Amino acid sequence: MTESYHVVGIGNAIVDVLAHASDSFLTEQNLPKGAMTLIDAHQAQRLYAQMGPAIECSGGSAANTMAGIASLKGRAAYIGKVHDDVLGRVFRHDLSAIGVHYRTPALRRGPTTARCLILVTPDAQRTMQTYLGACIELGPEDIDEDLIVSSQVTYLEGYLYDPPRAKEAFKKAAKLAHGAGRKVALSLSDSFCVNRHRAEFLEFAQTYADILFANESEIESLFQTDNFDLALQKARGLCSVVVLTRSAKGSVVVAGDEMHVIDAEKVVKVEDTTGAGDLFAAGFLWALTQNRSLADSARAGGICAAEVISHIGARPSCDLAKLMAEKLG
Repeated sequence: MTESYHVVGIGNAIVDVLAHASDSFLTEQNLPKGAMTLIDAHQAQRLYAQMGPAIECSGGSAANTMAGIASLKGRAAYIGKVHDDVLGRVFRHDLSAIGVHYRTPALRRGPTTARCLILVTPDAQRTMQTYLGACIELGPEDIDEDLIVSSQVTYLEGYLYDPPRAKEAFKKAAKLAHGAGRKVALSLSDSFCVNRHRAEFLEFAQTYADILFANESEIESLFQTDNFDLALQKARGLCSVVVLTRSAKGSVVVAGDEMHVIDAEKVVKVEDTTGAGDLFAAGFLWALTQNRSLADSARAGGICAAEVISHIGARPSCDLAKLMAEKLG
């Protein structure tokens, strides 16, 4: 089949609700700072009532990555489950309006569209409380075979590993992609997520992934160490390409005996780290599908991450294609 898309992302379709909060508020609410915690509908309602003024926008890790690729003028597609409710229709409109192909059928009954309550503290750290809602209904039947085999890369969001049926969806998509000679990328998403699925992530990375994305805490959690250099060495050979982000320390890309250490892009002021990893993946995958080198792909990822952390919200606020042309050429 002729290639139609650069990247198809599979993940939790979530509407983000962002609000500023103090560290004392996190303590009062017993929220683990900087982590993503799963909550039920009742907990979501209770916390929302306690939050300050908020901004609502479509989010979800893989969806943010696809939005970034679309802003770079790449061809992106998305698979994720929403309910046919107000938030679900907003999510679908937002993603489609920026040029991402999104046709996953919505639920007519059952759980409502997922939401993530994001509390941004003065140090720009984000603490996320996520109600998965309709996301848990995504299963193998939602994997569009034509979409997978016509995409250069299938990008899988580690957060989606929590709902049981999504694991089968991941495996089905990976097998389809490899059967068509395509690549599979996996994001570990969050260190707490790694703690929940460590053995399965290791097995999946070794068996199905060609590209692995992780930040410093995630890769250390995967190998149960607090030494980044040790985790880096253990990550060698886990899959063809391992991409490790280190916030202000930049990124490291390992591919066999090849290693690239890339400095972080300068940011005047960090406003909100929400979406930094998502947009790094967007820049990296976009550049890789444009036949750029691994080093240039990491630089592209850093440029996109720097843009998104300079403002509130997890999606680009400018034309990333123009920004990339200016910075990377």
